[in-house]
Amino acid sequence: MTISFTEFISQLFTNPFLVISVVLTLAVIMINGWTDAPNAIATCISTKAISPKKAIIMATFFNFLGVFVMTLLNATVAQTIYKMVDFGGNAELALQALCAGLVGIVIWATLAWIFGIPTSESHALIAGISGAAIALQNGFAGINPDEWMKVIYGLILSTVLGFGSGWLLVKFIEWAFRKSNHYKTSRFFRNAQIAGGASMAFMHGAQDGQKFMGVFMLGVFLAQGNAEVTNFQIPIWLMILSSLVMALGTSLGGYRIIKTVGMDMVKLNQYQGFAADFAAAGCLFLCSVAGVPVSTTHMKTTAIMGVGSARRLSLVDWGIVKELVMTWVLTFPGCGIIGFIMAKLFMLIF
Repeated sequence: MTISFTEFISQLFTNPFLVISVVLTLAVIMINGWTDAPNAIATCISTKAISPKKAIIMATFFNFLGVFVMTLLNATVAQTIYKMVDFGGNAELALQALCAGLVGIVIWATLAWIFGIPTSESHALIAGISGAAIALQNGFAGINPDEWMKVIYGLILSTVLGFGSGWLLVKFIEWAFRKSNHYKTSRFFRNAQIAGGASMAFMHGAQDGQKFMGVFMLGVFLAQGNAEVTNFQIPIWLMILSSLVMALGTSLGGYRIIKTVGMDMVKLNQYQGFAADFAAAGCLFLCSVAGVPVSTTHMKTTAIMGVGSARRLSLVDWGIVKELVMTWVLTFPGCGIIGFIMAKLFMLIF
């Protein structure tokens, strides 16, 4: 099941509940552009391999390409997010709960952005809608444990694979190029890092783009009064819309996150930035093919930690790492509680 652009526009002008759902979902996608998408291009900007303006244009194109290609190959990530919660058979109440969960995500992510902390909007999304589903069902019947376990696996994988692959790849590069001319290798890794940033943007679209489009489609079906849809196809117009909104968010507020991830946490050379980008992108690709929803933020930042630690542990600013980890740990209960409270409030008002 899917919806054409003309059908969508027609329903948008006749269904106020759909308008609310769409506005909130696009707001969350934009905030993802503020907080998650900048991770993809943080290192290639911080090492001056590419200018911020060109990097954002590059990220926009490759985000869309990642959404488009990976959705055609394997849309399991979107299906996982869609099926993660059970809002029950009442489409009107389910839509209220979904909107409440999205409001909770916006609140949580905005607070994190103000402090320049790169939170995982993937986990905020999961926590927010899960908290809303628990509020609606008055218990954990609103949670699908099988789909939630994929998130737990993804959380572990994004940490272990990101750090380990970053450490191993930069060690291999240092060994392979140990006798090479410094000037020639600098030029090579400058261009290679741009390719690395493009690959990270591609995989960000492949992972996060699918997640938010899955929620977008859920809102569309609920607004139509259909709470029983189990399989769907993501239309191309939605892929384009999501990529453009994400890019707008990156251009408006992404520099805070770029500074934290690409400049403050670890000082990287261009070959190290290349290693971090390709290590993270490779791991994200494997997880996407396997249909495991992982956090692009976790994967990229842990890859950077691994790269920095490979040279010397003291090169990593572990104070910033501690702040990141605390934010990641607090995201599930924090955003889940906000989603729960907002859902109860919405049900009381409406």
